[in-house]
Amino acid sequence: MVNPNKENIIQLLREIPDPEIPVIDIWELGILRDVNITDSKVEVIITPTYSGCPAMKQIENDIVSKLHQNGIKDVGVKMIYNPPWTTDWITDEAKEKLRKYGIAPPEKTSVDKGVLLGKSKQLACPRCGSKNTQMISQFGSTACKALYQCKDCMEPFDYFKCI
Repeated sequence: MVNPNKENIIQLLREIPDPEIPVIDIWELGILRDVNITDSKVEVIITPTYSGCPAMKQIENDIVSKLHQNGIKDVGVKMIYNPPWTTDWITDEAKEKLRKYGIAPPEKTSVDKGVLLGKSKQLACPRCGSKNTQMISQFGSTACKALYQCKDCMEPFDYFKCI
């Protein structure tokens, strides 16, 4: 890539899936926050979904690798925590991809934190659409998800918690 610009770099980085949810990319999830380009370096700004998220090191490595593969050698990845990541940053397209993948996406915005406060929500099952569901555990396959079960189709599913 000659004379990289921000838009081209973001398009390249959109090829990087979230390691824990491979149907969405780091842009759709809202982890990729910005790209800064100087004469000598490309700096990629990312925000973790949770502090201590185990996927962040893999995402950082994937960013560096993707840019190196495309001729950008001087790459820096900067992790920022302020403002903190929020489910409000997940695109609508990504929410639909999550649902089709079998993960109930966050229903409202980050101000809707009922699951985090220990209150079970009536969520639509991503498999059959029933709202006859119950929370089984505050923690699902990853820390950013809660485990639910549909009482109609009996299938378990993750809910991407509002943060």
